[in-house]
Amino acid sequence: MRKGEKGILVVIAVIVFVFIGINSYRQAQETEPDKGIPFYSTASNEVRKKGGELYREQKCRDCHTLWGVRNPMQAVPAPALDGIGSLRDESWLFDYLSAADPQQILPTRLKAEYQMPSFSHLPEEDRKTLAAYLANLKVEDWYLNQVKKSEFEKLTGESYQGDSNE
Repeated sequence: MRKGEKGILVVIAVIVFVFIGINSYRQAQETEPDKGIPFYSTASNEVRKKGGELYREQKCRDCHTLWGVRNPMQAVPAPALDGIGSLRDESWLFDYLSAADPQQILPTRLKAEYQMPSFSHLPEEDRKTLAAYLANLKVEDWYLNQVKKSEFEKLTGESYQGDSNE
């Protein structure tokens, strides 16, 4: 090995050890315990199974993420459905899925090809099952508050003054 190569290896090793040290220091300073995964479902096994099947059959994953899983071939700017049941109730979701034009219920600025399609063509029982499945997708309160704060600050540029049970 040449003299210059040894020097480069020494510099790289020093940089790596510095980063390891900084990371160790930061982890030692953390006083807040890990709160765990904020997403959960309160659905029965039957609703979870049938709703999951409908979710896949209707290709909801092509646009929406659920439990952090999205179709990697799509880049549609649709909202994540994690915790949608903490924001909307089953009745609202059923009405939304049953609407001939969902944009009348929840307006969007997305281009037509990215807008929520109508599921009014599905049998009523399937729409009820899908609404129940989505209504049972919950998120812990602390996470919901973080999301509200982040979205408010991103949209307004102002500091969030809502309830903060973080």
